[in-house]
Amino acid sequence: MRTLFTAGLLALVLTACSSAAPSGGQPPGKLTVWFPGNSEAEMKLVKESIVPAFEKASGADVEVTYVDWAELSPKLNAAFAAGTAPDVIGHGVAATADLAANDRIEDLTPYVAKLEGRADLAAALPGGQVGGKQYIVPLIMTLRMIVYSGADFKAAGLDPEVPPETWQDVRAAAEKLTEREGDKIVKAGLVLPSNPIGIQQSYGTLLWSNGGEFLSPDGKKATLDTPQALASLEFFAGLYQGASAVDNTLGATWANSPPAEQPIVTGAAAMQLSNAGDIVKYQAAAPDRDLRLMPPPGFHGHGPRAFGGPANGLMINKDSRQKDTAWQFIAHMMGADTSLSYAEALGALPVRASSVDSPYIGQNAELRKAVEALPVNHANPNVPGWVRMRDAMGKSLEMALHGKLPAAEALKRATADVDKIIATGS
Repeated sequence: MRTLFTAGLLALVLTACSSAAPSGGQPPGKLTVWFPGNSEAEMKLVKESIVPAFEKASGADVEVTYVDWAELSPKLNAAFAAGTAPDVIGHGVAATADLAANDRIEDLTPYVAKLEGRADLAAALPGGQVGGKQYIVPLIMTLRMIVYSGADFKAAGLDPEVPPETWQDVRAAAEKLTEREGDKIVKAGLVLPSNPIGIQQSYGTLLWSNGGEFLSPDGKKATLDTPQALASLEFFAGLYQGASAVDNTLGATWANSPPAEQPIVTGAAAMQLSNAGDIVKYQAAAPDRDLRLMPPPGFHGHGPRAFGGPANGLMINKDSRQKDTAWQFIAHMMGADTSLSYAEALGALPVRASSVDSPYIGQNAELRKAVEALPVNHANPNVPGWVRMRDAMGKSLEMALHGKLPAAEALKRATADVDKIIATGS
């Protein structure tokens, strides 16, 4: 683990934090912070290194609580109702718009506007904005990229040094890589996450790289009635249907399995759409598979776009009495060394572009590819009600993938569901 701060660097960071904060804040005092999840490596780093360093430099007393993802929103809602919500709230970006709409979180735009080195965070900060205002500061980044096996490419007569550049070429390569026994696929050429949330994220990658969008720019209308949306869903469904199907994992939950159980690791698949930051874990689990990352492809005539952006981040409770100290803590987490160490502990992609030159990224050529590809990330719409929209459209998309609805009808239903949520909030 890298050393988090030298004394001089820490002092410099906190000086910058103070200058970035609006005036009139409270003096340092008790600061309560909630983080989501239960990663032991993350908890150890935060509680044993990051928090003590911040407390020493700031004089603040920080109380950190970790809350499982499944319990986070209910517990947070209860805490808001009781007036006991934490000063600093860690959550997924998808929750931001609803919290902002209900006036639960502070507008961080004035703080971020005065933060030095914002250009280094250019790929991360937009994903935390709602209506042009910064409400959540990202801690780590994610990006869906195709992991492929160089060994499988060679065995199929493909050049692993020259991976496909378009989704059409990816599909053609998948057909060569797929192995069958009769009508049964025994080795998939390409697998995409198709669990409930995974379906929407996989489809998003295809849709965006085909020039489409889920919503209009103002977020007030579904835009799934376009040729790009239809072509993208037909492409997705075609991975599972017909004699030339290349994916036999429809509905499987492998996306949440340990690294050693991933299809690309076990050899059950030759290509897999995955979180790019997981490549290190996959390589360690299957060194003989020669696992690599493919630069994000686009459809013919369109540039590459891939589901990604901030995975989670930190917000400030609108009712906090320690807003300046809360911001200092967030800025501390965003410091170059701290943010890099945090990403490394989670096996995630860091928020700063300059991290590409760090030992963590530089020691692995595939991780470097992932960081370099972050500018093509495309996040889900950060609008109120998005989680409900996502879940509603996912049901229709799932029916199309299973062949229970034509793609056009599935998109028609998804459009109606999303428009209803936008209009009525439910």
